[in-house]
Amino acid sequence: MFRARAMPAPAFESLPGSRPASARAVPQPLRFHTVYDDCVEFVWRTARRLGVPSAAVEDVVQEVFFTVHRRLGDFEGRSSVKTWVSAIAVHVVRHHRRSWHRKDAPHATASQTLVDELPDRRGRSPLQVAETRDSLRLVDELLQTLDDDKREIFVLAHLEQMTAPEIAEILGENVNTVYSKLRAARDEFEQALERRRVHDAWRGP
Repeated sequence: MFRARAMPAPAFESLPGSRPASARAVPQPLRFHTVYDDCVEFVWRTARRLGVPSAAVEDVVQEVFFTVHRRLGDFEGRSSVKTWVSAIAVHVVRHHRRSWHRKDAPHATASQTLVDELPDRRGRSPLQVAETRDSLRLVDELLQTLDDDKREIFVLAHLEQMTAPEIAEILGENVNTVYSKLRAARDEFEQALERRRVHDAWRGP
C-alpha cells in the first residue's frame, strides 16, 4: 500500500458513473480492495504513459485510489469500473501536470516508461520481458512527440483498447471530437515512427 501524504484534491465536477455529491448514496456491491486489485496495474501504466515522471508516479497513483476510495459510494454502474477509474486517473494527472507547469520543475518533463518500473503480476518470463522492452520504450519515446490532449486519446484508444464512446465519456468530450483527435494523434505518431525508422536506417546496424 502506498504511503499516506497530504495532497490538494483536484476538482471532479462530473465523472462517468457518478451521482451528484448531494444525492443520497445507495449501497454498492463494489469493494475498494477489489477495485484496487483490478485496476492498480492499469492506473500505474496509464499514468506513466500519460507522461507522469518516474519520481511522481507513486504519488499520482496513490491520489487516484484515495479519490476512488472517497467516491466509491457515488458509483452507480452507468459505466464500467475501468472507465470510471480512468476518468479519475486522467483528472489527477491533469491536476499534477498543471502543478508541474506552474512550478516549472525539472522533473516535470516527460520521461520514458521503463518496463521494469511497471507492476506486473502476470508472471512473464525474463525472455518475454526482454522481447517487449525495446518495443515499449520506442512507443513511449514516440508518445512524447504528441501534445497532452492527443497523447491521452492515443493511450486510451491504442494502448488500453478503449472505444471512442468510452474515451468521450472519460474525457468529457463529443465522440466526433474524439475521432478527429484520434486521427490526428495517429497521423503524428506514424510520422514520428517513420522519422525514427529513417534515422535508424541512416545510422545503420
